[in-house]
Amino acid sequence: MKILIVDDEPAIVDLIKINLELEGFETCVCYTGQQALKSAPIFDPDLIILDIMLPDISGFEICKQLQNLSIPIIMLTAKNDIKDKIYGLELGADDYITKPFDSRELTARIKTVLRRIDKFGAKDETTISAGPIMINTLERQVYIDGEELILTPKEYDLLLIFVENQRRVFSRENLLELVWNFDYIGDSRTVDMHVQRLRKKLGKYSLFIKTVFGIGYKFEVQI
Repeated sequence: MKILIVDDEPAIVDLIKINLELEGFETCVCYTGQQALKSAPIFDPDLIILDIMLPDISGFEICKQLQNLSIPIIMLTAKNDIKDKIYGLELGADDYITKPFDSRELTARIKTVLRRIDKFGAKDETTISAGPIMINTLERQVYIDGEELILTPKEYDLLLIFVENQRRVFSRENLLELVWNFDYIGDSRTVDMHVQRLRKKLGKYSLFIKTVFGIGYKFEVQI
């Protein structure tokens, strides 16, 4: 599998690159945000390790601009502010690790994210339908009325859980555990932000995601 490493510190890049290649990953390195934005669509990585403090563009902005590629992202930064962590996750990052870090921990986090993505994609049936929504779980693609809907990895995982469990009520804590599935530090605002963005992308079908006041959300197709 392919990993894109985006960081402006050569020593850290070399450490990550060596350890990942020892684990059998193919790597590509970018030292600036502009390089990352150009390389990501060409290299087509399975995961991106993205530093926030880059010399030209912040990692937060890169995370926004790469959402249409639906590539999982692990944010990597020297910042340890909980607000930065929450903001990165709300933008669609799949995990967040703070420098200095143990290379073994980073490798473990990468494998966890990749396993989770594979788990959501590995279904017995390759397509799941709910009204006008069709999900190709093999290729992690979503279509509405025949038109492809571009989602981030987390938006896709959230929609898949909803579609597979219609009319089931999920608390925000349930969704944090099911979709993020790691030692999450923060609060349920991340779920609300992703639901808000998913509703916006669903357009006229946004009402399929219903708010259950005081609890969380449920998904119900109504045509």
